[in-house]
Amino acid sequence: MTDMNQIATIVKPKSRPRPQVMRLTDAAATRILELTQRADSEIVGLRVGIKNGGCAGQSYTVEYAHDVKTTDEVVEDKGVKVLVDPKAVLFLLGTEMDYKTDRMQAQFVFNNPNQISACGCGESVQLTAAKIDS
Repeated sequence: MTDMNQIATIVKPKSRPRPQVMRLTDAAATRILELTQRADSEIVGLRVGIKNGGCAGQSYTVEYAHDVKTTDEVVEDKGVKVLVDPKAVLFLLGTEMDYKTDRMQAQFVFNNPNQISACGCGESVQLTAAKIDS
């Protein structure tokens, strides 16, 4: 028999852990660390986003981040910090950020499962929002 003065315990369903938006290769993390150490002013990491434009419709943006905005998605991986623009999160979900060098250029490269196509010159891409399982 239960006591009428007992308080019922409410059991909340366990929430899924949030997936990490991006992950970094060792080369990308090393380059980000080099950039943060050599910057003329103090930076907390790099800010990554997506902008409209280019022949395929969109392009990745990478810039110094001098502060963390309350709306940034913070990715900490391999000892460095990448801040993701909140408008880009669904387009970057599952992306691996790499850094490649060859004889003609050195650049960050995004291996993105949400990329549908890219232009011939490699400057712009077409992305779709990630599908999130419920």
